[in-house]
Amino acid sequence: MKQILVVDDNLSVLKQISAHLGGKYEVSLAKSGLLALQICIKEKPDLILLDVEMPDLDGFDVISRLKQNPCLDRIPVIFLTANSDAAVEVKALEMGARDFITKPVEKSILLHRIELHLRLNSYQAKTEETVTALSDSIAISFAELIECRDENTGGHVIRTSRLVERLGQELMKNGLFAEELTLPELRLIMRASPLHDIGKIAISDTVLLKAGRLDDEEFAIMKRHAAIGGEIMERMYRRLPTQYYLHYAALIAASHHERYDGKGYPNGLKDNSIPLCGRIMAVADVYDALMDNRIYRKGMSHSEACSIITGGSGTQFDPRVVEAFENIKDELAGQYEPASQKKNEGEN
Repeated sequence: MKQILVVDDNLSVLKQISAHLGGKYEVSLAKSGLLALQICIKEKPDLILLDVEMPDLDGFDVISRLKQNPCLDRIPVIFLTANSDAAVEVKALEMGARDFITKPVEKSILLHRIELHLRLNSYQAKTEETVTALSDSIAISFAELIECRDENTGGHVIRTSRLVERLGQELMKNGLFAEELTLPELRLIMRASPLHDIGKIAISDTVLLKAGRLDDEEFAIMKRHAAIGGEIMERMYRRLPTQYYLHYAALIAASHHERYDGKGYPNGLKDNSIPLCGRIMAVADVYDALMDNRIYRKGMSHSEACSIITGGSGTQFDPRVVEAFENIKDELAGQYEPASQKKNEGEN
């Protein structure tokens, strides 16, 4: 059953609307804007009927705060008002209200409007889910296509994306980076992470597939992939500004080889000047790379890879991200089997 939140400082209006909706919807009532916001955070209703004129926070204040919260900004809001002033209606619609109902409320109109906007919201959500899934599939396929140039790194983009998710979840659980790392932000970072090595599309096979360590000149060429990837994703983001995950893709591509001590590339950024998404990606990328077979070496054991990550705390990696890694490393041991062991078992 869909949940409707009714917000009005007039108790008789609340009782009337509650009676109209009873049995068809689950109804929550709030006599003030502040209480309404508290209910929204706790329960996240499917639709809000919101009075315009209230003493503490009026309807405009409430919808403004809702729109500032990524977890609440998609809830459809229908304004309730006894004021038929066109300017009030225009302001409400400009602030994101879906519709207007004049008080006193007529039951059939109320039910019709609610059902209409619930259906529209459901359709919009399904459409957005489809577009997001399609966009993610294209991005991952593109990243895997670039990966296929090196047959020994298959699955890297999927594994690192999952590890980025776990690291982000652990950081959030511990209350770190609260302003930068919310659940919506983490979802965008996860969507962006498969594109971290997109710049390798511009690196020649002679360097990318060399069976051995790169010399100084070759390593200088390889390092270009970070800056190139950042530029590619930034151009894509400018063309598709509604796809905000591309902004994170640009940041991650350009910064995942920066070092916490400032000795990384391409820009020599240091500690917090490195975007948080890049600091998280750096740990995920290195751990997965250490565990995987590469042209120039076999994959390491879990304990060996963890030792290198821990040893890089404060120099290569953000200590707080390393601490999050240490908190989840035991669960990774069961998920990651050394690639060298897999290969040997396959040969036997």
